[in-house]
Amino acid sequence: MIYVTRTKIKIEANPKRVIAKFLKFSNKERIRRIVSDLLSMDEKAVEKALYQVLEEFENRHMGFKKVLLENYENLEPYIPSQSALSSSRKLLLGSYFTHEYSVESAALFNPSIVMHPDQSGTKEGEVRFILSLRATGEGHISSIEFTSGIISKAGEIALDPTPSKLAGAYLTSSDIPEANYDIAFDKETALGSRVIFPVSEAESGGMEDVRFVEFSDQDKTTYIGTYTAFNGKEIKPKIIETRDFISFNIRALHGKAALDKGMALFPEKINGKYTMISRQGGENMSIMYSDDLYCWDSYKTIQKPEREWELTQLGNCGSPVKTASGWLLLTHAVGPMRKYVIGASLLDLRNPDVVLATLDKPLLYPDTNEREGYVPNVVYTCGSMQHFGNLIIPYAMSDSAISFARVDIKMLIDELLKK
Repeated sequence: MIYVTRTKIKIEANPKRVIAKFLKFSNKERIRRIVSDLLSMDEKAVEKALYQVLEEFENRHMGFKKVLLENYENLEPYIPSQSALSSSRKLLLGSYFTHEYSVESAALFNPSIVMHPDQSGTKEGEVRFILSLRATGEGHISSIEFTSGIISKAGEIALDPTPSKLAGAYLTSSDIPEANYDIAFDKETALGSRVIFPVSEAESGGMEDVRFVEFSDQDKTTYIGTYTAFNGKEIKPKIIETRDFISFNIRALHGKAALDKGMALFPEKINGKYTMISRQGGENMSIMYSDDLYCWDSYKTIQKPEREWELTQLGNCGSPVKTASGWLLLTHAVGPMRKYVIGASLLDLRNPDVVLATLDKPLLYPDTNEREGYVPNVVYTCGSMQHFGNLIIPYAMSDSAISFARVDIKMLIDELLKK
């Protein structure tokens, strides 16, 4: 028998958390008309209109004037070259091409968890963590948010306060044809205020289900997340890398096996190669090896749906956790009525192609308090963390809220290996 302890924590979507985004118009004549009308306004009228904008919106955003000026810069091709505009007119112009986007208005779900790179100030036995969250707003566009907290030695969890304001990242470099780019936040921006919103056309429909892992290689630690880029029609697997959760590098994946959703990187190389759990064909769990982090050409199926609660689909729930008995991998499975549950498998340490054991029953399934929401009857996680014998599992409840569960790792492995 495995005892899973659920916490009373509930992180819910907050539609008040908004970012200021550039408002795009496809009709160039419309842009010219709006710009022309604003350029012809009397300066006093400009000052009055700007005052009203700042009065209503400035306290809702970080660096609001900076955002307005950045959005004004997108309009410069429509501004007569001889025009000398006041800062107020530039800000007002920017405001007409800015809109608020509520990043969590539809849903908040599918978390992953890693150790925070800054462990200063923690007490003995404690660990500070970072939780990544999938926030979804208008048009079902997903972005990446963060929060943080402390896990005690006993596995108790305390979350840090959530800031009321959000701040988007700024672009530091880009390679448009490859959909690669780099972004960064101001260092003063609190972790809980940072939101990574889609930049490239390949992910214009959302950045979905990032699975972060603390990856170690030759005494160097990098936090690497795999996620699904969606452009509204097609999906494309991508990687996001960071060392400090301030600066991020986003790269596209290539190769014949860089397909489908749900790729999860092992936290270290296996036999000198990068190793990835993937879901090929939308239903089978596979393993992949590569010398190149960004190119994946082959895969091997290691687990197929067999039990009644997983017959529809089987995949991973984030990167595996290394234990003395093997790689402990949480899995997601879909059964009748599209009910999502979380299971577990144990893979061989040296040869993770070999599945040593799988649970005969789900480890975690939606109970009566978790089955209602944006997508009913779902529990799902994008990554767990080991701490003092406990497996800490942040999980989404029907795509509408996030909580935590913990399970004794020895008890789980004993159940897996029980014949």
